[in-house]
Amino acid sequence: MEDIESIASIGRPLLQRRNSLTNVLQSLIDAFVVLTIFALLMLNMVGAISYDHVLFALIMLGAMAGVYDYFGIYRRNSNPFKKSFDLIKAWLISLMIALTLVYLLQVLHHISREFLVSFAVAGFFGQFFAHLLLRAIHIARTGKAKVNAIIIGSDSFANYLRKRINTNPWVRDHVIGLLSLSESKTPEGCIGNIANLLNVMHQHEVRTVYLALPFEDAGQIKSIYEKLQDLNVDVHWVPNIHALKLINQSVKELAGFPVITLSETPLIGTHQLKKSVVDKVLATIALIAFSPIMLGTALAIKFTSAGPVFFKQPRTGWDGREFMIWKFRSMYVHQIEADKLQQATKEDPRITPVGRFIRRTSIDELPQLINVLIGNMSMVGPRPHAVQHNKEYSEQISAYLCRHRIKPGITGLAQVRGLRGETEELELMSKRVESDMEYINNWSITLDIIILFKTAFTLFGSRAY
Repeated sequence: MEDIESIASIGRPLLQRRNSLTNVLQSLIDAFVVLTIFALLMLNMVGAISYDHVLFALIMLGAMAGVYDYFGIYRRNSNPFKKSFDLIKAWLISLMIALTLVYLLQVLHHISREFLVSFAVAGFFGQFFAHLLLRAIHIARTGKAKVNAIIIGSDSFANYLRKRINTNPWVRDHVIGLLSLSESKTPEGCIGNIANLLNVMHQHEVRTVYLALPFEDAGQIKSIYEKLQDLNVDVHWVPNIHALKLINQSVKELAGFPVITLSETPLIGTHQLKKSVVDKVLATIALIAFSPIMLGTALAIKFTSAGPVFFKQPRTGWDGREFMIWKFRSMYVHQIEADKLQQATKEDPRITPVGRFIRRTSIDELPQLINVLIGNMSMVGPRPHAVQHNKEYSEQISAYLCRHRIKPGITGLAQVRGLRGETEELELMSKRVESDMEYINNWSITLDIIILFKTAFTLFGSRAY
């Protein structure tokens, strides 16, 4: 135990950020380009060096440092189109932060609108062309200095990794082939097996080895690594975690050890706070805005059919916790058979005339704004299913219950894709679950807003009954 603690207490961080010389140079070039454009515009449009303008330039550089780091502008080497999109997003956010700060310092009124527009446009294009130029130089340089590499592994993942490395101009390694663990296995790109590892290493002057072994062969990593230790080569372990159904996966460090997170709710830390604040603000606004409709609906239900105005039912929510969902009652009061729950169908005789209208227009869902204010639902998330349905579908659909790793919502990604209403076929529910998993793995406040906006165009869909 003492040995483990001494290893784990090493001061060097395990998860290192390895900025290449090209990336560092790119950040310096960006700063130079921005300052040069700023100075030229100031001399041309202002005619002199202004304290307010210089203050704005310094704040702008500081904002760029933080925002560009957050968006990984110098860590993510993507194609020019994706790079331009990321760059303009980070550039505009940096600009807004800088403008906000100089406004608070009460110097913004000294900077003309024409100057700001010119700086915004010229600054972006200056950086974009600088990125293209350095990219071309880097690709030309690394193309002449490739290092031979091999991948130990023989499944489709190993071949996928080989193709991705060899088509990435930013990676210095060139994979010459795969080494299989089995003599009988000769997949595409295979140049031998693990028995002649050392011969391949010397014959092809291999300098980098990637271990891309399936889970069932992971036990051989130790023996392979020990063979490579004395060869002075780079060894990288690339576990194929994507062979599993992952939920908000990530890589962290804990007590000096790598932690590969396979399943984790995205609502951790400030993410939970942000979603909660946005939910409660939007739910409050919606309740005020729709209160006349909700009052009219309540009166219509009360005077047209016997029974309560609201329908409450236990549903499964975040992390599998049950809660009572609120809806306007849309059916006649009827006896529910034990352990049997029937979904509403088209032309269902149990639905009242008022109920048919409020289901068609999704008005019956408005009381769930109360659930949002209570905190057991969100404005956006996977739709909460009845407890009985969860029991049935979890036995038929793989990873079905993983959709509970985030708060359930009034609307969701599946709903705006038309996957709402009755799921008369198992395939429809499977597609709904796939959309829910996609939402969890890509959650952001921006995505929530997009889904809410799209929801307005799906309220009267043909599957709303």
